[in-house]
Amino acid sequence: MDTSRLTLDAAVEITRTGDLWLFRGRSAADHAIRVVTNAPVNHVGMAVVIDDLPPLMWHAELGKGLLDVWTGDHHRGVQLHDLRDAVTQWCGRYEQRAWLRQLDHDVTPEMEAAVLRTVASLDGTPFPSTAKLATRWARGRVRSKAPAELTYCAEVVAATYQAMGLLDERRPTNFYDPGTFWSGDGLDLELGARLGEEIPVLVAP
Repeated sequence: MDTSRLTLDAAVEITRTGDLWLFRGRSAADHAIRVVTNAPVNHVGMAVVIDDLPPLMWHAELGKGLLDVWTGDHHRGVQLHDLRDAVTQWCGRYEQRAWLRQLDHDVTPEMEAAVLRTVASLDGTPFPSTAKLATRWARGRVRSKAPAELTYCAEVVAATYQAMGLLDERRPTNFYDPGTFWSGDGLDLELGARLGEEIPVLVAP
């Protein structure tokens, strides 16, 4: 398989729990997030692939167009979506480019259980406005933990990685932004885990 770039079908086929999906768009909100956080991407989600469930995307967003498979309804904020549907929406309706970063570490049953506990805890948490997102992130950069009533996409991934034992908890989850999960940003993973390079994912219009 040519992993210099992947079709959506191929990417969904190889993605596993803990893999990251990164997105870059061109809307004013996308641009604002990148400017505020000095990041090359504006959205990040984590793949959840457990047992006989279809591949899922664990992330946070303002929209409510897709069914949340955890709650069985449509809502904004932190959500668990069918991965293929989520990527199609982000690349189609939201006009984003997508990349896959694969986690190089075995995901144990204990890690999977930690993922599900995190989903149960965070699903449905509201997504902040762009201004509040910037404030939360700025507080995180000085190691000040933000209140838990709101959360954004990178916080969801960071919290889940912490629960899995892949990130230590010395930094609050609001320290992280989408670009933290892009290569070259010095993300220090625990347990000897590594993340691969970004693989562009091509999504047919």
